[in-house]
Amino acid sequence: MPSKRYKKALEMIDATKAYPLKAAVETLRKFPKAKFNETIDLAFRLGVDPKQSDQMVRGTVPLPHGSGKVVRVLVFAKSGVAADAARSAGAEHVGFEDLIKKCTEGWSDFDVAVATPEAMAEVRKLGKILGPRGLMPNPKTGTVTEDTAKAVREVKAGRVEFKVDKAGNVHVPVGKISFTADQIADNARSVIEAVSKARPSSVKGIYIKSCTLSATMSPPVRLDIREFGAAA
Repeated sequence: MPSKRYKKALEMIDATKAYPLKAAVETLRKFPKAKFNETIDLAFRLGVDPKQSDQMVRGTVPLPHGSGKVVRVLVFAKSGVAADAARSAGAEHVGFEDLIKKCTEGWSDFDVAVATPEAMAEVRKLGKILGPRGLMPNPKTGTVTEDTAKAVREVKAGRVEFKVDKAGNVHVPVGKISFTADQIADNARSVIEAVSKARPSSVKGIYIKSCTLSATMSPPVRLDIREFGAAA
């Protein structure tokens, strides 16, 4: 059963309407609040077939105002230089064989993994363990790199990753309910534009079928993405 708070929020939405981004954010911020700092999430339903390799939608985007989340970063690095740079940039876990062993045993107390190209020869063996959890380093998302310090700083500053799931959906966190309306809107706009630009060339017809904005405990507010021009 939906909570009283959820039902009250539902009454504040016109289910037949798609809201401009600014109005959607303002509506969301008027909802009855939960007792914790809820995460704001953008959800896209895309007109792609994820089973086709040429219709995979994936990328990263820096949020202008950060994600509001403390991101724990692990760095796999063989060389002392790359390891020291990662530690200086604020990585919580830095190592190589010791961390590979811990991950093999099921440990995953981190949010993002970064690896140097040299380390990937061994880290690749963790694919079956880290892959399903979305923790595998990947060159396309900037998490396989020689510049470990830059990768750590970008992730901690609020760079988020997006990837289409098997059902053709994409979910991306864009901040916290404690953010100002402008901060939420700026972050959401950056993500919508990034997902729009990631449209595979092989996709025909409507690309973004729908897009909603919601908080952890709230109903979704449907966005009118026509304001983003080519996004649809």
